[in-house]
Amino acid sequence: MNIKKLKDYEAEFLEQYPMGFDDTNFFPTMKSFNPLKLEEFAKEAMKKENFQKPSLVVDGFFKVIQKSVFVSLFDKLKLKDVINSLNSYEKDMLSIEIYELLYGNKKEGFEGLVEFLAEYKLAKWTIISVVPYSLKRDDEYFIKPTTTKKIIKTFELEDLIYKPKPSFEFYEKYTKALDKMKASVDKSLSPDNVGFTAFLKVVIETYDEDK
Repeated sequence: MNIKKLKDYEAEFLEQYPMGFDDTNFFPTMKSFNPLKLEEFAKEAMKKENFQKPSLVVDGFFKVIQKSVFVSLFDKLKLKDVINSLNSYEKDMLSIEIYELLYGNKKEGFEGLVEFLAEYKLAKWTIISVVPYSLKRDDEYFIKPTTTKKIIKTFELEDLIYKPKPSFEFYEKYTKALDKMKASVDKSLSPDNVGFTAFLKVVIETYDEDK
């Protein structure tokens, strides 16, 4: 991990935007997105007592994804069609995987959700990671493929090879690396975990000569 490069980019960025994300000149296009509203909705839709009604959980899972700005419209529409096609047994199975991912055995839930969605060619990092992030914005990371590949390459993250099919092993290693990087920079650069990876994306695109 190249922490020196990260610190160099941080210094250049803060010289231009001393207040980080609070700087009025920084990310004006993001002002319309309110992650707190998404978090509040996700916590209500995915609360534990809802899991007594699998159809309610599956509907809530989709609505969180639908309300996020991170997942493509194409994937949202395709997921909607899949959800509408599920019978009650399939919704039960999907709700179990979602519960494990959010509240139980995270590894089993992650892998189970990947396996379930793979049948419909929807086992994508964006769909798998957006709901956990929405619930715990300071602990979980939203995985955007293009940004992830750039971060791994630019900051020389060891033993991390990105693959399109989500895996819990990669997610765990990658989030630990991001946590270490986040702890190394000014707190103004990580209003939440999407904010931090957005900062990394910006500095790579702005300062990296090899981008």
